[in-house]
Amino acid sequence: MTAALTPLSVLIAIFGAVLGSAIGSFLNVVVHRVPAGRSVITPASACPRCGRSIRGFDNVPVLSWFVLRGRCRDCDAPIPIRYPVVEAVTAVLFVLVAFRFLPTTAGAPSTLTGQIGQIGLLVVLLYLMACSVALALIDLETHTLPNRIVLPMYPIVALLLVGVTIATGDWGALVRGAVGAVLLGGGYLALALAVPRGMGLGDVKLAGVLGLVLAYLGWGPLAVGAFAAFLLGGSFGIGLLLLRRASRSSGIPFGPWMLAGAWTGVFSGATIWDAYLRLIGLA
Repeated sequence: MTAALTPLSVLIAIFGAVLGSAIGSFLNVVVHRVPAGRSVITPASACPRCGRSIRGFDNVPVLSWFVLRGRCRDCDAPIPIRYPVVEAVTAVLFVLVAFRFLPTTAGAPSTLTGQIGQIGLLVVLLYLMACSVALALIDLETHTLPNRIVLPMYPIVALLLVGVTIATGDWGALVRGAVGAVLLGGGYLALALAVPRGMGLGDVKLAGVLGLVLAYLGWGPLAVGAFAAFLLGGSFGIGLLLLRRASRSSGIPFGPWMLAGAWTGVFSGATIWDAYLRLIGLA
């Protein structure tokens, strides 16, 4: 499904970029505070050196960093470039998701309920993308996938998908999603029990919700998303070994590769799966 460049789609893309950059700004707070067990709501963001609260006009995503030249207005402490990078990357990712799943694309549902359902699916995927960015950064830094982020994903995604299903009437997709959650979560649990040092329980918990979303989209996205995680993660690990940047006993966070694999399934899973079935003569 490719988005048509209509005025409406351009407006939605702009809205996605603005929303994504704002969400990215919040994700910077999440990545900094959640691993430390701190609230992401209070207190307000402040400079870690001088303690002065960040003014509203100095908290504009991406732009403020350049206006301030990467330094605190009050004490001239450097502001890590990661902050505008996360905001910009999240904005780009939101736009990509919006264009891929806009209800204004060719072949989109023509009925009102169908379009409402696709908008609901877009909300699910934007929420998943926001969580993906936060979890990937946290796992890279701390080698953990915090329960404070992963566990709430289950009821939120499930309720949103129920709403989508009510709009579309495709209850088979919801059942398939539940089965996918059990299959992928159960598969990761088996791996964690078989190889405790190679797979953590955080990965198991994340696998279930990823399986729910991927299988809701179809068996192809689930199969491709699950395989891509190990292909990408394994290739990265082999690359580190060849470059002697890691040993066989080195711990490599797998969460980012699970998420990258899942998004491969979301964007291209159906196409790749259909091509594979044709290749082996089953389609």
